[in-house]
Amino acid sequence: MAAAAIAAAPSARKGETYTDTKRRDDVRGANIASARGVADAVRTSLGPRGMDKMISSGDQEVIITNDGATILSRMSLLHPAARMLAEISRSQDAAAGDGTTTVVVIAGALLRRAQSLLAAGAHPTAAADSLHRLAARAVDVLEGMAIPVELADRDSLVKSASTALSSKVVSQYSGLLAPLAVDAALSVVDPAHPELLDLRDIRIIKKLGGTVDDTELVRGLIFDKKASHAAGGPSRIDNAKIAVIQFQIAPPKTDIEQSVIVPDHAQMDRILREERNYVLGMVKKIKASGCNVLLIQKSILRDAVTELSLHYLAKAKILVVKDVERDEIDFITKTLNCLPIANIEHFREDKLGHADVVEEVSAGDGKIVKITGIRDMGRTATVLVRGSNQLVIDEADRSLHDALCVIRCLVNKRFLIAGGGAPEIEMSMQLAAWSKELHGMESYCIKEFADALEVIPYTLAENAGLNPIAIVTELRNRHAKGEKNTGINVRKGQITNILEENVVQPLLVSTSAISLACECVRMILKIDDIVTVR
Repeated sequence: MAAAAIAAAPSARKGETYTDTKRRDDVRGANIASARGVADAVRTSLGPRGMDKMISSGDQEVIITNDGATILSRMSLLHPAARMLAEISRSQDAAAGDGTTTVVVIAGALLRRAQSLLAAGAHPTAAADSLHRLAARAVDVLEGMAIPVELADRDSLVKSASTALSSKVVSQYSGLLAPLAVDAALSVVDPAHPELLDLRDIRIIKKLGGTVDDTELVRGLIFDKKASHAAGGPSRIDNAKIAVIQFQIAPPKTDIEQSVIVPDHAQMDRILREERNYVLGMVKKIKASGCNVLLIQKSILRDAVTELSLHYLAKAKILVVKDVERDEIDFITKTLNCLPIANIEHFREDKLGHADVVEEVSAGDGKIVKITGIRDMGRTATVLVRGSNQLVIDEADRSLHDALCVIRCLVNKRFLIAGGGAPEIEMSMQLAAWSKELHGMESYCIKEFADALEVIPYTLAENAGLNPIAIVTELRNRHAKGEKNTGINVRKGQITNILEENVVQPLLVSTSAISLACECVRMILKIDDIVTVR
């Protein structure tokens, strides 16, 4: 009997190995649940009829926005998987500037389908590999829908920028901000490198007062500070010769902190006289070069100018703007087409910039210095954003940045596609049809993930107060008939040809969103444990 039992034992163990996968399933489930929670939090902000979020921080700062990247960057996320969704939103913002909510919502829908696949017995690696193939195929579908566009076609660029602004808090001002963003972007594109657009060449100045309607594009420079008026200095200079200086117009001081004891008044008077002569000599050198406008870089160690030097500069009829930030110097010198001057001995006329007018003007409750008519101006632009309160100004700034990023996408990849959920429903249907040509688990996984892409038109309809099931069903029907540019017109509350409604977006926004979402979900699926290191 004992021998029979021993003989039977190997045959019982053969093919009957037991592996405890409960911990792996728990970790994977917790990751998916936390990431889906983040996606559900921002889902209501998607589309032109999406809701806004009020974000309140511990230091009493309040932000009202529906920009996905801004919302997620302000959220205190503890779970690593939740932070991964915030990071793909930042990546989308860096790559395309728009679609930051879309990429998170798609990732959340893919994770929901992945969870059901895992519950049905699919292996995480099989699901992750299917996502990789699906992302590549989805990009091909999007490129098949794309419409080429030229930078000379200003109307198409304005339509694309208007679509990006349509879901913002300041969407009612899209008729002003969209053309402004297009003009600003096109003014900085170098014809020698037409595929490059550096947004650092566009400077946005925020000034409280007025309304967003007062926002303007300035062909020149603006300083959000008033000119120094010590001793009655000038507030307007015509035919200006401008110098950007990085040294102090002040008496020299010792390199180390120390005290100098002066025993009598005669020596005190001599010191003061020498200081006056030193400063006066510097002002005479500046005046001799023909300079009549000084832009003085802010000094870290001490004041760049003193009351005495401002007095002599005012007597010489030189307009002074002090405390220019160090990180603005490159932009200023590029705009003025001049060189920064680091020492008084290097002060020469060939290092000066030239402009028709430098003047101090009133703006809101303060004053600004405006430089216009710059000779040989560099390829830069300045936008002055106005608003009735700081919340509106900040949101207008973020919206304008998104519009500029959309133009940058079109400069890098000059194709447009329809908006309104049209590309997502077309991808869903074509990928579902493709899945029928495949076999085994891969076919089943791709069919599930293809259905997940319907979350975008579903959410657009839901946020607009429409019947999402009826809308998505009708959208499927229209696309099955070959109407691939048919999408949801949330303003009319019906399905129309979205291209005729001028709702377009750059191809790069959609391709980047689907690629980043699939990559993030693949990474989450392949995590089976969390190791904490102290």
